[in-house]
Amino acid sequence: MTDSTPTTITLTVPGMGSDHCAGIVRKTLERLDGVNDIQTNIANHHVSMTIEEGGPDGDALKKAVEGAGYDVAAVSGGAGKQQVRLTVPGMGSDHCAGIIRSTLARLEGVESIDTNIASHRVAVTVARDGPDGDALKSAVEGAGYDVAAVQADEAEDADSDAEIEEAYLSQARKRLIIAAVPTTLIMLLMMPHMFWQPIPGYLAIIAVLAFPVVFLYGGIATHKSTWRSLKNGTFNMDVLISMGSLPPYLIGLVGFVYPMTSFIEMAATIMTFHLLGRYLEALAKGRASQAIRRLMNLGAKTARVERDGEEVEVPVKELAPGDIMIIRPGDKIPTDGEVVEGESHLDESIATGESIPVYKSPGDSVIGATINKEGRLRVKATRVGGDTFLSQVVRLIDQAQGSRVPIQEFADRMTGRFVPAVLAIALASLIAWALFPDALRPILDWGATFLPWVNPEAATPVLAILAAIAVLVIACPCALGLATPTALMVGSGIGAERGILIRSGEAIQTFKDVKVMVLDKTGTITRGEPKLTEAVATEGVDENRLLTLAASVENASEHPIARAIVDGARERDVKPGEVSEFRSTGARGVSGKVGDEAVLIGNRRLLEEEGVTGLEALDDAMGELEGKGRTVVIVAANGQSLGLVAVADTLKQESVEAIRGMHDLGLHVVMITGDNERAARAVADEVGIDEVQAGVLPEGKVDAIRALQEKHGNHVAMVGDGINDAAALKQANVGIAIGAGADVAIEAADVTLVRGELTAVVDAMHLSRATFGKIVQNLIWASAYNVAAIPIAAIGLLHPMIGVIAMTTSSLSVIGNSLLLKRRYAREQPRGEPSTATPSVQAKGDRS
Repeated sequence: MTDSTPTTITLTVPGMGSDHCAGIVRKTLERLDGVNDIQTNIANHHVSMTIEEGGPDGDALKKAVEGAGYDVAAVSGGAGKQQVRLTVPGMGSDHCAGIIRSTLARLEGVESIDTNIASHRVAVTVARDGPDGDALKSAVEGAGYDVAAVQADEAEDADSDAEIEEAYLSQARKRLIIAAVPTTLIMLLMMPHMFWQPIPGYLAIIAVLAFPVVFLYGGIATHKSTWRSLKNGTFNMDVLISMGSLPPYLIGLVGFVYPMTSFIEMAATIMTFHLLGRYLEALAKGRASQAIRRLMNLGAKTARVERDGEEVEVPVKELAPGDIMIIRPGDKIPTDGEVVEGESHLDESIATGESIPVYKSPGDSVIGATINKEGRLRVKATRVGGDTFLSQVVRLIDQAQGSRVPIQEFADRMTGRFVPAVLAIALASLIAWALFPDALRPILDWGATFLPWVNPEAATPVLAILAAIAVLVIACPCALGLATPTALMVGSGIGAERGILIRSGEAIQTFKDVKVMVLDKTGTITRGEPKLTEAVATEGVDENRLLTLAASVENASEHPIARAIVDGARERDVKPGEVSEFRSTGARGVSGKVGDEAVLIGNRRLLEEEGVTGLEALDDAMGELEGKGRTVVIVAANGQSLGLVAVADTLKQESVEAIRGMHDLGLHVVMITGDNERAARAVADEVGIDEVQAGVLPEGKVDAIRALQEKHGNHVAMVGDGINDAAALKQANVGIAIGAGADVAIEAADVTLVRGELTAVVDAMHLSRATFGKIVQNLIWASAYNVAAIPIAAIGLLHPMIGVIAMTTSSLSVIGNSLLLKRRYAREQPRGEPSTATPSVQAKGDRS
C-alpha cells in the first residue's frame, strides 16, 4: 500500500462574514471523513482544507456547506484542472505548433492546448489525474522539439475573487433596495394610520407590501439559510432573523379575523435593517481588507521581452525564468529579476514602505511591481508566478488574515453556543410575560418615563411577543465574530504597506508579551561587509605610501578583508599599483613585489617569522584597535614595518536608533554571535546591547534561545537573516527575519521585515500591540453589548426595531474601531526620521 498525497480544495463562501459563520462552516466540514486542516479566511471568504484519498470531492464539500446555510460561489483544487505552460524555443511556425498540438492531444487527460509561436509558449490544460509537466515535456521532446521551461499552476477560474465579491455586494445591494422601497411605503402609511386618520384596508395593504420583503427576494435567502442550518444541526445568525421576522408577520395576519396590534410592520423593518446591516458590513469589510486586494492588483499585466533579437510584448503569466525583460523609464518591473544591463533608481515603496528610490546597477536584484524611475534596464527574470516576492507577500497576508489568535478561543466558545442560548432566552421571556405579566409590568411603568417606545398599557400577548422578538434580533453574534478578523485584516494590511509581514495572528498576540529581544550580529546589527576603518603609519612613513603598497598587493586577492582594504584606499583617492610575484599564505597574509619593494602584509606572527623589524612601535596602536574589535594587519616593505591597517564590519546606520527604541519598549536586548568575545563586546558597547553571548556556533543558538526562555519565560523574540539562524528563529517565541536575508530564514520566521532595517522591529512591535489592543477592545465591546442588551430586551424595555438597528450599529462599530488603526499608521509617514548617529564599527574576526 502506498501513501497518497492529500489534495487541497478551496471553497469561496461569500456569506461567511464573521468568525461565528466561519465556525459553523468549520464544524460542518469537520463532520466529513477525510477532511483535515480546515482554514477559514473571512477577508477573502475562502475555506481551504486538505482531503485524504477517498475523501469527499468538491461537490460534496459544496453541498455540506450549503446544507449549513451558506452559498458557495466557487470551488477550486481537488478534482479541478491544472494548467501547464511549456516554453518551446524551436516552435517557430504554425507547422511546428501543429505537430506539437497533435502530439500532446494523444495523451489521455489533456483537455485543451493553446500555442503561441510569438512567445514560444504552449499552454496545456489537463485533468487533475492527467499527465504532469514532465510527461508533457517528454512528449514534446519526443516530437523533436526542446523544452526550455515548464511551469505548472492552477487553471484560472472564470470569476476571480474580486468579481465574486463584487457580485455578492451587488446582490446584497439589490436585496436591500427591493426590501427598502416597500418598507419605506409601510412606514409612510403607518404614521398617519397610528396618529391621525385610520387608513381603510391598512392591514391588507401592508401585508401585500411586506410580503416580498419577508418572503420573496428580500428575505428568501435568509430563510433558506435558516432552514438548511436547522436541518444541519447548526445555528447561524440567520436563524435569529427568521425567528424575528416570520412570527411577527404570521401573527399580524390574525388581525384579519381578530382585532389586535399589527406586527407586520415590525417584520418588514427587521428584515430590511438586517439586509442593510449585511450590505454595510460587506462595504466596511471591503475597506478593511483592501490592502491585500491592492497588492494583488499592483503587478504589471504585460512585459516587454527579447525574442529572437526583437522586443515583443507578452502577458506576465507567460514569463519564464531566464527571460530578458526590457524596462523603460516609468515602467513597472513585470517580475522578480536581476539587472544585467543599465542603471536606474527604482521606487520600491510598495515592498518596503520607504519612498526614497533605490539605485540599481548590473548584478542587483529587483522586485516585481516596483517602478523604474529613469534609466533603461535589461533585467533577467529569476522568479515568476507564485514564486515572486509579491505572490509571497499576498500569501503571507492571506495566512495572517486566516489565522487564529489564541484570545479568539474565548469568542469561539461563546458564539458556538450563542444562538441556541438566545432561542432559549427568547422562549423563556415569552413564557415569563405570558405567566407573570403583573410582576413585570412595574418595570415597563418605570421604563415608560424615559423610553418613548415602551407602552405598559399594551395587551399581555403583545408584550410577550415584543420581548421575545427583541431578544432574537438584538442578540446576533456578528459583532463578536467580527472582533478578531477585522482587526487582523487592517493590521496585516498596514504592516504590508510598511514592509512588515506578520505571518499569523498568534504571532501578534505573542509579540505583545515579548520581554527579551535576541539579535544576531552580522547582517542584522552590522552590514556584514568589512570596511577599511583606520590606517596607522610608523614615524617617517607617509600614509599614502602605506595604503598604496597595501592596496597594490591586496588587489590581487579576492579575500573580503583584501577587498575592503582596496575599496577603502580608493575612497581615499589612493590608486593600487601593479604587483608581481604575488603569493598568499591563507589565513596568515599575502606578499608580492610592488616596483622594487618586497611587500609583506599579515598578522604579527607571520611578520615575526619573516624577520620584519620595527614591530614593537606598533604594539600600542594595535592593542587599542583590537580592543575596539578591529581586524588589524601589518604592512612591511623590504623587511621593515611601515604601519598597520584596520578593517571592521560596520554598523547599520539605524542600529543605535533601533536598540534605543527597543529599550523604550522595555525590552532586554541580547546579542548572540559566533564572533569572539572582544569583537562582540565592542559592538555591544557602541549600540547599547544589554547582554552578549559570543562564540556561539549556529547549532548552539537554539540552546541559547532555550536558556533565555527558561530564564525569562516564553517571551523571547529573535531577529536574524542567515541560513544558520533558521532553527533559532523557529525556537524563539517570535522569529523575525530581515527581508534581505536567506529565504529559509524568512520561511522559518513569524514576522518578516522586508526593508531589512532593524528599526522595523520596533515598528512591528508597536503595530502588533496596537492590533492586539483593537482585538481586545472589539471583544470587550461586542461581549458587553450582548451581555447588557439581552436582559434589557427580555424584560420588555427594548423595542425589536430599535434592537435590529442597535445590532447593525454594533457590528459596524467593531469594523470602524478596527479601521481606526489606519489613522494611527498614516501611509505618508511609515516611520520616524532616521537616526543621525554615526555608523559604528564592529569586528569581523580573523582573516580566514
